[in-house]
Amino acid sequence: MPLSIDTSKTGLEMFFKPYQVEALHVLQNRGEEGANSRIVWNTVNKTLPSPISRASIINSLNMMVDEEILSFTERTGKGGHHRVYRLEMTKSELKEYLARIVIDKLLIEYPEESKRVTSNLQSTTG
Repeated sequence: MPLSIDTSKTGLEMFFKPYQVEALHVLQNRGEEGANSRIVWNTVNKTLPSPISRASIINSLNMMVDEEILSFTERTGKGGHHRVYRLEMTKSELKEYLARIVIDKLLIEYPEESKRVTSNLQSTTG
């Protein structure tokens, strides 16, 4: 599922729902250890005003794997196999990745206009 942008929002919430942003924070705080969907789900639900389903968490984590924002390893444990998710980017790298997606798409959809805008930005900052 491709990312979409909502320019009425700010920060990471332009690209992700609040619970997805919280899931990213959980994984960022866990570092290399990572977390399975149950840990992410439990932690996210402690911070939100209304609970989110575990299926929504799992679907979001898997979408972020598809976008290469997260990686996972399979572990065997109680109840069978489960994924342990890890953030593949620093916060700064994630922001750069998201900016690159938007800019690349604009360059494809509106090449001349986007080139003019980026050229104007470079001339005013350089």
